[in-house]
Amino acid sequence: MAEQRREAEREAEAAHVWEALVATARRTVADGLVVGTSGNVSARVGGVVLVTPSGVPYDRLTPDDITGVDLDGRQVLGTLVPTSELPMHLAVYRTTDARAVVHTHAVHATAVSTLVTELPPIHYMAGALGGRVRVARYATYGTDELAANMLDALADRSGCLLQNHGAITYGTTLDQAYDRTAQLEWMCRLWLTASSVPGLTPSLLTDIQMKEAGTRLKGYGQRS
Repeated sequence: MAEQRREAEREAEAAHVWEALVATARRTVADGLVVGTSGNVSARVGGVVLVTPSGVPYDRLTPDDITGVDLDGRQVLGTLVPTSELPMHLAVYRTTDARAVVHTHAVHATAVSTLVTELPPIHYMAGALGGRVRVARYATYGTDELAANMLDALADRSGCLLQNHGAITYGTTLDQAYDRTAQLEWMCRLWLTASSVPGLTPSLLTDIQMKEAGTRLKGYGQRS
């Protein structure tokens, strides 16, 4: 009886997180961070990773479409094929304390990923991601090579750009992972805008300034 109760609780939690995951995925489209099905979102519930399925528009997802895998990538929930970017998501969960991951092909983030090896430190909000935002070396999407390159760029960071591809961020909640993605896209847009002014070069923050900002950002917001 106790085991049945725990199983029912796990199923209820998974259903609740799936609902929040779908809402987050739809938000990426509504906010212009994703076109069609070009991004993906995941969340971890215990040893299960709930993830958006491959090639299914987010507005068509229902509670019955719940899709989940274990940390080895074996499907344990649902019948829809998980996102092709599953290796990146699993790599994040295996190596960090992440509870949610958001990956997009946002225009400005992707544009910056084709121009530099790291996003120039144009705004202190980079401190919320751990410091200077790196660009992971290009590799074919959905491969273990891309996942490995991503982990290199994510060292001591909670977000990075993916060369000629997009961006990925993680957090302890879906809201935090999403907010980091939105902030990263905004910083990329800011740098592209400022650096496009003829005859002028945008001022950048020093490593010391970035570190100070990152320290202050850790205590930002309300405390319960």
